[in-house]
Amino acid sequence: MVTPNTMTEADFADGLAQMRSIVGPEWVFDQPADLNTYRDFYSVLWGEPEEKQASAAIAPASVEEVQAIVRAAGERNMPLYPISTGRNLGYGGSAPVLSGSVVLDLKRMNRVLEVNEANCSCLVEPGVSYFDMYRHLQESGSKLWLDVPDPGWGSLIGNAMDSGGGYTVSGYRGHWEAVCGVEAVMADGEVLRTGMGALPGSETWQQYRMGIGPCLDGLFRQSTLGVVTKMGFYLFPQPEAHLSASVSVYRYEDLDELVEILNELEYGNVFNGMPGIGSPVLSQESPIAMAIVPEPDEMNRMVRETGLPAWRASFNFYGPEKVIAAQWEHVRDRFAHFEGVTYQADEPVRFPLTPAQLEKVQKPRYGIPSLEIFTVGSQGFGKFNPSDGHIWFSAVIPRSGKGVIAANRVMRQACKERGLDLFMLAPAVTCWTRSFVLFAAVPVYKDAAKNQHLRESIKEIIKICGDHGWGEYRCPPAFMDAVMDAYSFSDHKLRRVNEQIKDALDPKGILSAGRYGVWPKHLREGRGA
Repeated sequence: MVTPNTMTEADFADGLAQMRSIVGPEWVFDQPADLNTYRDFYSVLWGEPEEKQASAAIAPASVEEVQAIVRAAGERNMPLYPISTGRNLGYGGSAPVLSGSVVLDLKRMNRVLEVNEANCSCLVEPGVSYFDMYRHLQESGSKLWLDVPDPGWGSLIGNAMDSGGGYTVSGYRGHWEAVCGVEAVMADGEVLRTGMGALPGSETWQQYRMGIGPCLDGLFRQSTLGVVTKMGFYLFPQPEAHLSASVSVYRYEDLDELVEILNELEYGNVFNGMPGIGSPVLSQESPIAMAIVPEPDEMNRMVRETGLPAWRASFNFYGPEKVIAAQWEHVRDRFAHFEGVTYQADEPVRFPLTPAQLEKVQKPRYGIPSLEIFTVGSQGFGKFNPSDGHIWFSAVIPRSGKGVIAANRVMRQACKERGLDLFMLAPAVTCWTRSFVLFAAVPVYKDAAKNQHLRESIKEIIKICGDHGWGEYRCPPAFMDAVMDAYSFSDHKLRRVNEQIKDALDPKGILSAGRYGVWPKHLREGRGA
């Protein structure tokens, strides 16, 4: 067993005994078979001495139990690593950043506390998965939708706290954007409620996130400052219909204006679903993978020879059927001047869906959680990159045609020079409401030599991307320090402010040490070593 480097073995054993008295002996896990559950099965440190592993896990069932655990941990300098459901595949799973930490597993806290139909909101505990929430809405006859990620087995709270996202309507598909109201147990064991929740008897906690004074919700995004025990979310009314459509253009040179118009239309709410930018001619080997962007003459030659579009912009519309038909007509008008432009639109889908439709649709686009992504992944990743899993490389890039091409070429070339496999997804970017994220899957192996090369290469690529002004918004634990290093403006002022807040709110450094490069004072010099 890996024990915390902040404690003696005797103190650790005594601390676990105290935890058993709080939650019951059946909810404290310290046997190898149990702790295997809390490994990161896609770890780039698999089987190595540096692999990040839990020393134990504790599963409380209430806020009061969380408070007691945090207070007991503070008395003994026992490091805790809270997780919601631990389904964060490709970004660390349920393994702690500081090896030897005790995982605080919140899966038993799985109640949907409230759904407000009139306000289109809900309040949930961290163990509530997207499947749980969807089931609750269906069984209660709710007319509300939630936005879901791929895959849908994770926690609403956990996914939002790591800035996950989904597919549907602007303002909801970036899941942190939809958060309204946080309850967290702080490192001193006291409970904080943000926004209107700080007002006793408030009836507007899930309506107005600001409250009074500084808005503190952001302290808990990718955070080391508290254990979130409740979170509110905005939901949205079931629309009347959905329309999926696309615009295809046939010249390399068309991409800049294609993206400019797409941005104008989304920022103006002409369409409200997740858009996409892809290249059919560069995705011939696989519909979900995109090759390196060649020079203009070469790409235009490929277009002429294959008849495939150089670029395709996809659009999704949710709302009244007559309205989305008019919106799609306006989109076509905005692209009508492109030479050879073509359009494609599916038949509008009307809600609610029939059982037959449910079997055929791409479920996440309709707020329905699924595990379909694993089928897509096996067809794509497995075919091109046989491996033992993957990690995600997720860089935020300029929302422009030039940004898409530059990021594609730089990433492809950097990986090629290092002999690193890369599965660059198509569409070329994922679109949060105001940003493009370049998603790439990098295969990992249960092979120390391969993983060492992978780690060294990824750290170099993080720096290369940083030199271009592209930073990752989310990453696996092995690279959190390297990614934070890239955010170096004003002599790393961002990290230094985070450390000052950490020292003030968690002076003993017991919560989520090292998460996203923020270490407590006593581990800062060695960065957790």
